[in-house]
Amino acid sequence: MARTYPDHPGEQAAHDPIRLLAIRDTPLSVDEVFAASGDFAAGGTTLFVGTVRNHDGGTDVDTLGYSCHPSAEAEMRRVAEKVVADYPVRALAAVHRVGDLEVGDIAVVVAVSCPHRAEAFEACRKLIDDLKHEVPIWKHQRFSDGTEEWVGAC
Repeated sequence: MARTYPDHPGEQAAHDPIRLLAIRDTPLSVDEVFAASGDFAAGGTTLFVGTVRNHDGGTDVDTLGYSCHPSAEAEMRRVAEKVVADYPVRALAAVHRVGDLEVGDIAVVVAVSCPHRAEAFEACRKLIDDLKHEVPIWKHQRFSDGTEEWVGAC
C-alpha cells in the first residue's frame, strides 16, 4: 500500500518502495543494496550487513552453507511488504546469500530509507529480524572440532 503525504509533493510515496529483493549464490554487494535503497525524499537510510563470524555458541566455526526453500524469495517479499505497510518507507532493498561461505563473507544485506532516521532504524531492524525468523533459509555450520549444526528460520 503506497502512502501519500499531500502536504509536500516531495514526500509522496514512491510507486513501489521495494527496489531489490534477491537470494543469490554469488558474493553480495553492499554498494548495490545501498544504491537501490536511495531516495531523495528520505532523510535517513539504515543499512545492515550480516557476516559469517568465526564462532557460535563457544565453538569455532570453519565454514557454513546457506540453503533455502523455493518459496524463500516470495516470503522475503511478504516480509518486505509488511515493513512497507507499517513504516513510512521510501525505499527498501534486501539480498541474502546461499551456498558455501567462509568466515568474513557477507551473508545478508538489507537497507531501508525513510523520511527520518528513527523510522529508518526501526524499519531496518524489523526487516532483518523478520527476514531471519520467517523466511525459510537454513544455515549449516561446520565447526573446527568436527561437529556441525543446522540452524533454520522456520
